[in-house]
Amino acid sequence: MTEMTAVCGLLCSECGAFIATINDDNEKRTEVAQLWSKQYNQDIKPEDINCDGCTSDSNRLFGHCKVCEIRKCGKEKAIENCAHCDEYACEKLEGFFKMVPDARKHLDSIRSSL
Repeated sequence: MTEMTAVCGLLCSECGAFIATINDDNEKRTEVAQLWSKQYNQDIKPEDINCDGCTSDSNRLFGHCKVCEIRKCGKEKAIENCAHCDEYACEKLEGFFKMVPDARKHLDSIRSSL
């Protein structure tokens, strides 16, 4: 599988929802729904686990990805991901990096090769 990087720097290609979707794997959907329900204290059902990845033009995205301000910004700017943005790293992204420092490392790595 080819690596897919979300606008924010997360790796879609390593996300359980993305993997379950591209493999049409209902067991994986159930596993991810149970894990995320516990992890995020939400009632997530296996049928909610469908996502073609942040950078796809599909409407099939997982919950938060549909309303993600970072994704929306990247789509409006027509950039592959935030590493390609002239305003890198903006305030929204800095806040996100506090929660997910690995996303910064990934985007920094991409940016250094541009």
